[in-house]
Amino acid sequence: MNDKLNIAVLTVSDTRGLDTDTSGQFLCDALIAESHHLADRAIIIDDRYLLRARVSAWIAQPEIEVILLTGGTGFTARDSTPEAIMPLLDVEVPGFGELFRHLSYLEIGTSTVQSRAIAGIANNTLIFCMPGSTGACRTAWDGILKTQLDINNRPCNFAELIKKGSH
Repeated sequence: MNDKLNIAVLTVSDTRGLDTDTSGQFLCDALIAESHHLADRAIIIDDRYLLRARVSAWIAQPEIEVILLTGGTGFTARDSTPEAIMPLLDVEVPGFGELFRHLSYLEIGTSTVQSRAIAGIANNTLIFCMPGSTGACRTAWDGILKTQLDINNRPCNFAELIKKGSH
């Protein structure tokens, strides 16, 4: 069994392009540094229906095992990532948002309450939604995703769950 994952990265932003997307680029660089495969990358404006369409298309592709979304998790009128993604999930992973906010609190204090980071599984595809700042992506990657996407992490990890098709 190949223990590396095929991961797609989606940046949710009304203003960023590939040349200014430091958060998406960080996630791409981080996953490649761990020898995972970058399956696809896109930038989508913060529109819940466009987000659902793109993520649904990736969920339908059996070769994409993980989707990392950055952006659109705050409380402005344009932030709609949680609303776009929640209806697509077969099961939520509430511990991701809880742990992310705990780790983030240690870095930015009470401002972390403005993060609506979420995660879940849909069609045996892991989906992680995190804030749009590069710092937040680093916090999520270094503090959670790097080890949970490593099939050798014990006592458990999401990579093993997805590879076995347990959900």
